[in-house]
Amino acid sequence: MPIIKAAGAALATLAAAALCTAHAQDYPAKPVSLVVSYSAGGNNDIRARQLSIPVGKLLGTTLIIENKPGASGNIGHEYVARAPRDGYVLGIGAMGPLSVNPAFMPKMGFDPLRDFEPVILIEKAPLVLVTRADKPLRNLRDVIAAGRAKESTLTVGNAGQGGAHHLSAEVLRQATGIAYTAVPYKGGGPATTALLAGEIDLMFEQTYAALPSIRAGRTRALGVTSDKRLPSLPEVPTFAELGYPQMVISNWLGVIAPKGTPKAVVAKLNAAFNQALAGAEMQEKIVGPGNQAGGGSPEEFGALIAAESKRWAALVASAKIKAD
Repeated sequence: MPIIKAAGAALATLAAAALCTAHAQDYPAKPVSLVVSYSAGGNNDIRARQLSIPVGKLLGTTLIIENKPGASGNIGHEYVARAPRDGYVLGIGAMGPLSVNPAFMPKMGFDPLRDFEPVILIEKAPLVLVTRADKPLRNLRDVIAAGRAKESTLTVGNAGQGGAHHLSAEVLRQATGIAYTAVPYKGGGPATTALLAGEIDLMFEQTYAALPSIRAGRTRALGVTSDKRLPSLPEVPTFAELGYPQMVISNWLGVIAPKGTPKAVVAKLNAAFNQALAGAEMQEKIVGPGNQAGGGSPEEFGALIAAESKRWAALVASAKIKAD
């Protein structure tokens, strides 16, 4: 009897594998929804729309972008987590909902590490520390000296509590021992406006957003949070070069599917997105503005999500950061 049961289990496993393979061969048989958890026009939305064209051609279908903003990205991610596990609803998985929000919002409607199948990393968007060009802060040494002064008056703007701008400044504070006053704004745009108006001394800004004012000579770049110098800012040192390797930070995004989506379907999606990301046109759209193109395996993206979740949970706890 045990032998018969074992044989039956083996046959069931083979049958399931065969079914998954057949499903992947037929997939996709209809349009695929790609959910963006933020409003139209932002970087996540733009990248999703750019990728939808070549990926759709490679898969032989149409990728339909669905914007489901709200709750700091949680609404869209929860929608994906609860979608059918057939590969027809995918999501743009973002750093905030997948690795930062759980530290602020323990009662979210999904578990980032249990409710998704990672498909692929799309890109990493490093940040650049900038100051207005007429400020006396000419390099990171000046910033550290000002921040370590007996009565530091440094002000650092950010796009809201818990965002990449804010977290980067907190990592710098812990790494260098500086003191500063954090000034939150309702988004990166208002924070940049305040910087250019001289209302704040510094801010960490997404590189693609900071480039126009840097190139126009209105702001000065003091360091980038990438692991190596960026082609778009070759003259700006990385924080790692300056002695702070813990300052390698990126606001990343990728593709996720509901947990339980067939592995063969995930593999097919991964191959299509990898091919699209490797194209010259897509590389220029990502690297040109100062980001780093992604790619790789689902496992590698999953490992990034897990590592980032651990990292930011520890920082939020140690810095006692509270949600707005």
